[in-house]
Amino acid sequence: MNDPNPAPPVIPTTMPSGQPAVSSAQPPPGANPEERAPIPNFAAAIEAILRQPRRVMYQLRQPRPGRLIAAMVFVSILCSLIYGIVVGTFSGGPQLWIAPAKIAAGLCVSALICLPSLYIFACLSGSQARLVEVVGLVAGLLMLMTVLLIGFAPVAWVFSQSTESVAAMGALHLVFWLISVSFGLRFLRAGFAHYNPAGDGLKVWIVIFLLVMVQMTTALRPIVGTADTFLPQEKKFFVSHWMECLKTGK
Repeated sequence: MNDPNPAPPVIPTTMPSGQPAVSSAQPPPGANPEERAPIPNFAAAIEAILRQPRRVMYQLRQPRPGRLIAAMVFVSILCSLIYGIVVGTFSGGPQLWIAPAKIAAGLCVSALICLPSLYIFACLSGSQARLVEVVGLVAGLLMLMTVLLIGFAPVAWVFSQSTESVAAMGALHLVFWLISVSFGLRFLRAGFAHYNPAGDGLKVWIVIFLLVMVQMTTALRPIVGTADTFLPQEKKFFVSHWMECLKTGK
């Protein structure tokens, strides 16, 4: 006799071997035709990094991305020099050229110091990013960061003309730097997400990069304010330097 209460059908928990699983990951850069548009000049590079960062990521994966990387590095240096002039208006005089030189040099040196470790961490984590693509992502990080600093420059100038506290101005520039670098690192993480993810290696590198940059501000002091020498004669850890600035207000 037929069973009046047949057992319910068993629903398979795995997909058949011949049917591909549906991925929720974002499509790779270039899936949208607008993202494949070339980036011919500096202005286009700035607009792309702000409006269409995936367009920059796509171009970095094409053959011979050196021109785009050079453009991003140039914009980064130019924007850091402009922001440095604003920083120098706090003290005036020689700081109008000393501050821009230190900011641009510190930014470039920090990136160069941290670049090898980023590539090594990416390789160890299984990322398929080539060295030139890693360099391009770092250049994009720097360009986005410095372009955002230019956006903060008018606010920084207003405060530099209305206060005499070196500690307060230093804290204000630090806040602007933290906001800018957070957006730059978001671009970097998004770029690596389209390769095999760099995982914990990228997280470790971000911490290293932040530490190197804040230490560079101490190694090149003073950036805000004045001193008798171009570079400090005494070596200090950035935490000790910041604590002294908070105590003395200088």
